[in-house]
Amino acid sequence: MSDTTIFALASGGARAGVAVLRLSGPGAADALAALTPGKAVPAARRAALRDLCDPRSGEILDQGLVLCFPGPGSFTGEDVVELHLHGGPAVVEGVLAALGRIPGLRPAEAGEFTRRAFLNGRLDLTQAEAIADLVAAETSEQRRQALDQAAGALGQIYEGWRTRLIAAIAHVEAGIDFADEDLPKDIDRAARDALAVLAGEISAHLDDGRRGERLRAGVHLALLGRPNAGRGHRVGTGGHDPGRDRGASRPGRRAGHRCRHGGPARQHGRGRA
Repeated sequence: MSDTTIFALASGGARAGVAVLRLSGPGAADALAALTPGKAVPAARRAALRDLCDPRSGEILDQGLVLCFPGPGSFTGEDVVELHLHGGPAVVEGVLAALGRIPGLRPAEAGEFTRRAFLNGRLDLTQAEAIADLVAAETSEQRRQALDQAAGALGQIYEGWRTRLIAAIAHVEAGIDFADEDLPKDIDRAARDALAVLAGEISAHLDDGRRGERLRAGVHLALLGRPNAGRGHRVGTGGHDPGRDRGASRPGRRAGHRCRHGGPARQHGRGRA
């Protein structure tokens, strides 16, 4: 576990009714106590309404809900605190500035909460990747794929391969190290057969036409034709007005994939460039 405590806005930077700030590290609870003088830190996983004050000036910055998630049962595996604030920029910036003045705290780097969760054994690499995919998902199919991966579906496949590979290696090593012992005669052949089956499964898994990657990244379409021919309607983007959006590039969705298309004017410009 890290000996530093990090904090960041977890709900995105857009103006909203509610903003969520997250703290993670050994000083998270102490930081909450500094923001709420005279109030006890709430019980684990119980929301409490608190006035949040600047530790230096005592000025009330906002009134919001605070929650504590003790490690190792939190998202990062460390002590975590969440502050649910009003989402106005002045409120968020004021609380972030107050946190930055508390000794031992620093702003989180991009992806650092997830990195700490991985380092503390709360996520494997496939689940960490799935979180990024889920945040970036724009279609229902992208969301479903990311949720399946976050639930461990892909990790379970890889862990099964790892277990079988270790077993096959153990059989091969036993045949080498204990050649003079009374081992089963077909131990080497059984290991070779197991490895052949495993190699076939891995090859079949990889030979899927990069379906998951295409679903994650989306596809790029070039629509060619005469001006004002209604190309947008032909790919099912809906609501595209050829007279107004001539040669425009705009996102669409097709069979669960995110699509971006460009009209002939854009393609012609590329050719001339």
